[in-house]
Amino acid sequence: MAMRQTPLTCSGHTRPVVDLAFSGITPYGYFLISACKDGKPMLRQGDTGDWIGTFLGHKGAVWGATLNKEATKAATAAADFTAKVWDAVTGDELLTLAHKHIVKSVNFTQDSGYLLTGGQDKILRIYDLCKPEADPQEISGHTSAIKKALWYSDDKQILSAADDKTVRLWDRASMDVVKTLQFDTSVSSMEYIPDGEILIITYGKTVAFYNALGLDLIKTVDAPAPINSASLHPDKDFFVAGGDDFKLYKYDYNTKEELESYKGHFGPVHCVRFSPDGELYASGSEDGTLRLWQTAVGKTYGLWKCVLPEELVSENSDTLYGSTPEIKA
Repeated sequence: MAMRQTPLTCSGHTRPVVDLAFSGITPYGYFLISACKDGKPMLRQGDTGDWIGTFLGHKGAVWGATLNKEATKAATAAADFTAKVWDAVTGDELLTLAHKHIVKSVNFTQDSGYLLTGGQDKILRIYDLCKPEADPQEISGHTSAIKKALWYSDDKQILSAADDKTVRLWDRASMDVVKTLQFDTSVSSMEYIPDGEILIITYGKTVAFYNALGLDLIKTVDAPAPINSASLHPDKDFFVAGGDDFKLYKYDYNTKEELESYKGHFGPVHCVRFSPDGELYASGSEDGTLRLWQTAVGKTYGLWKCVLPEELVSENSDTLYGSTPEIKA
């Protein structure tokens, strides 16, 4: 029986969704946060997309959002020149960290004790969340706006990507550059998988995989359209990518073969990530929605109960025939 992908659509945002992140697996399941140009980041149950709450307080577009592993804290980066730290259980704002320009990226250390930020003013900042009133450590060197900054190798290093077409690896202690990767176009996304020691970088139509230890190139895969984001399955079997042609592509990581492509969004895909258990991946789009996609189509998981054969489902339907007639998370 032929199965077709039936994404769950998470509505609620009113503007493009530009970033998303999952928590780790907690005793309460796992969680998903989304950053949106409407300035209202949202928290959802990760496996179903059910809305839990909205973090209210930013006065501009939110460009970056993240959760700590335990899903107890969230952080957001915004166009109002601030990064904010939130209690992800109560929704309360814990800290506002003032910046000199638009903030694009936020990332917690593994112990949630420090927050790394980056943005339009080209400077990386490290905030000690136990001493928020203290000045952050600042690392400069990039010559254009920073798009993404991540803690790296057990929080001993920092990896940053900027519009200066470089990805730079920094030593946290000395704050010096350890290695620089140069690209012919601006890097659109980075994903770091500490367990698999792999780094995924997207630029132009290319998805590139690096060995995380030496930042040596493992392989590249070229997609049919410019790619904004890619994510590797936790088991490293396959990866997904999304970009300007509204589609989501799934590739075999080992053979580089395209396995599936789905058009589910009505605008460019800005971000895509696998869930921590690898059962689904989430995508965020210019169309203002998040969609959840099954890794193994037709498997009973979350809200996916049982799907009718392809012939009986109209081509553009987001409907799922199971315990409920339609699912809009």
